[in-house]
Amino acid sequence: MDETVAQALAQYPGIEAPTATAVEQGWIHHTWRIDAGGRSWVLQELNPIFSLGVHGNIEAVTERLADRGVETPRLARTKEGALYADLGDRGRFRLMSWVDGSAFDTCEDPRLAASAGRLVADFHTALDGLEHDFEPLGFAFHETERYFAELASALRECRGHRLHAEVASLAAEIEALSGSWEPFGPLPERVVHLDLKFNNILFRGEPAAEEACCLIDLDTLSRRPLWIEMGDAWRSWCNRRSEHESEAEYAPEIFEASAGAWLEGIGFELGRTERESLAHAVERISVELASRFAADALRESYFGWNPDIFESAGAHNLSRARGQLSFHAQVRETRDERLRFLTS
Repeated sequence: MDETVAQALAQYPGIEAPTATAVEQGWIHHTWRIDAGGRSWVLQELNPIFSLGVHGNIEAVTERLADRGVETPRLARTKEGALYADLGDRGRFRLMSWVDGSAFDTCEDPRLAASAGRLVADFHTALDGLEHDFEPLGFAFHETERYFAELASALRECRGHRLHAEVASLAAEIEALSGSWEPFGPLPERVVHLDLKFNNILFRGEPAAEEACCLIDLDTLSRRPLWIEMGDAWRSWCNRRSEHESEAEYAPEIFEASAGAWLEGIGFELGRTERESLAHAVERISVELASRFAADALRESYFGWNPDIFESAGAHNLSRARGQLSFHAQVRETRDERLRFLTS
């Protein structure tokens, strides 16, 4: 076992003779499955971009979920009672209970989409009315105007970048699209996961009978309008192609299955303006993310680009940006159908 992993585990009580297996899924944190004494945990080395305050957010939310009967991983406390182990220059680590299940990168089946929608509805319903002052994440996340400003800054500062002309063309398209947006008006802020990619949902059961059972990757828990939450979910769930592909494929049947199950399961009233914002959500999130990925292409920044497919982080992000704009073009054509579905 890696010496640093062993040192991190030594901060927790009751972890005797553990084995550690690296988990490759995910780009942000280093993750291991820990098995010891007939139990399993997830050990993660926290990416330094995150504020340590996110652990208080996770504790408050998972305590509420568990109290309401919604399955969730729980943070283990160190011998000192802390929610994470600070090893100084060796990193900061957290230990959470392991939840059995399978994750899928894309959603191919409306049945799975409906199951995911029901689980997210249970999540939102359980957290309705939660009193907790959420700590900042430590970086901008789903802050649309900041992403637009960062893209403009990257274009100015990276004029010599080999991808500059291609990114500038995408930026012009992004500016034209976002310039037509109308403000939604006042919207309630609700407790959200804020990163509902399809592979952040665990499914359990026999093949062809899996049911969504648990949401994972809880670092981004926040209080935000629902359109941001569900727009990001649907841009992931309803695209039959992988996020790194430059051409998307919108699946309206996945949207209808997931949205229908989510609306049916929500345990609080959604106002007319809130429902209308949801109809525009997936369009706005896809443009927002195109902006973020385009800026990352010039900055050559990405938590973990795939060198087996792309020659650089810039090339990977450029393809991701194009994919989001491709997805936007398809979903824009079906806005009226979504509006009728969500408001009827």
